[in-house]
Parts: sequence; C-alpha cells; structure tokens
Amino acid sequence: MKIALLGYGRMGKEIEKIALQRGHEIVIKYSGKEKYDITTADVAIDFSLPNVAYDNITNCIYNNVPVVSGTTGWLDKYEKVVELCNQKNGGFIYASNFSLGVNIFFELNKQLAKMMSTLEQYNVSIEEIHHTQKLDAPSGTAITLAEGIIENSSKNSWSLDGTTDQNNIPITAVRTPEVPGTHTITYQSFVDTIDIKHTAHNRQGFALGAVVAAEWLVDKKGVFTMKDVLNLG
Repeated sequence: MKIALLGYGRMGKEIEKIALQRGHEIVIKYSGKEKYDITTADVAIDFSLPNVAYDNITNCIYNNVPVVSGTTGWLDKYEKVVELCNQKNGGFIYASNFSLGVNIFFELNKQLAKMMSTLEQYNVSIEEIHHTQKLDAPSGTAITLAEGIIENSSKNSWSLDGTTDQNNIPITAVRTPEVPGTHTITYQSFVDTIDIKHTAHNRQGFALGAVVAAEWLVDKKGVFTMKDVLNLG
C-alpha cells in the first residue's frame, strides 16, 4: 500500500515507522511546504495542523484518494467534508484519537454514563493531560468523551472554564512536558468517587491505529469512524 503522510512531525514519523514495519511504502512526506501529487498514493493519513487539515482532506477527496485524519481543531468544517465525501463517493475516516485502546475506552465511557445517568448525587468531570506542544485545548479525545456522556445522560454541554452547572461537564486541560496523553473520567459524590482512566505510554498506539484505519479504508467508499474499523457496533 502506498501511503501519503500529510504532516511529518512527531506523529507522522511514528506512523512512518509502523507503516514500514507492516510492509507499506511512504510515497509522500508533506510537512507544509513541499509540492506533491496526491494521486501517487493509495491512501493518505493526515496529522497536520488545524489551519491546513481541511485543504489536505478535500484535496484527497477531489482526487479520489481515501483519507484518514487525526488532526483536531478544524471540526467546524467537518460537515462540509462529509458532504463533499458523499458527493464525490470518496472514503474518509476522522478520529480524535486512533489508539485502539482509547476507542475501547470511548465505549466504556458511554456504558458508564448510561449506568450513572439516574444517580444525581454524582458529579462528572473530565481531566486531560498532554505534552506542551499540543496546540488545542481541550483535546479532541476529551471532547469525544464529553460528547459520549452527553449522548447517554441528562448533561447537555461541556466547558473548559470549570463552569459549575448541573447539566455541564467541566473539562480540565493540563500541559506537561513529554506526556503522550492521559484522560480521566471522574464521578464524585459525597460518599465515594468512581474513576476510569486511559494512559498512553507513547505515540506508537496512535500510529498503529492510524495505519490500521488506513488499511481498512483503502478500498471502501463512505464516511466512517473507528467503531467501524474495530467492529465495535
């Protein structure tokens, strides 16, 4: 499989290592300035920057190259990409986090939210910890977790500023050097606390998940998620 890496920072380099180990070829390494012909690739993996992700993704769709994106911070244009992908009969996967473990964690989060939804004595909150180079806050993963709780409870919003409201989920974003990503969901009451937590030890899990998603997508048409890739129902 010939892969275009749209974004060749730390994640791009990790993806390259995993892809080569799995027998694939990297035909494009785009870090923001180089000219490239996307049609030389069988599939593209976008881990670029928020201000260029939309252009990268739409370029792939216009040229009939399936694209997997893990860039966060551009999702105000997500519905435009979905519409374009459907119009052009393209292939597209977006995930806030491609880690296989995190995507299982997403499902656990939803199930726990369902179980806790009638227990009004518990207040739910989210904490995410990332490396200092991460530009957006809260993380896309934290937002996905908040959305999973909102879908399965009476909560209707999330906020980064710590707003205390019965229907709001407060998110705390911490930036610490050399932390790949830690996410904790906390349900706290007067009598006890329930936590579920995912800790990434390195970037290899994210890279592997992105390559697995690209392998799965290469011959498919439509807009998909990691639930489809992992057959999580």
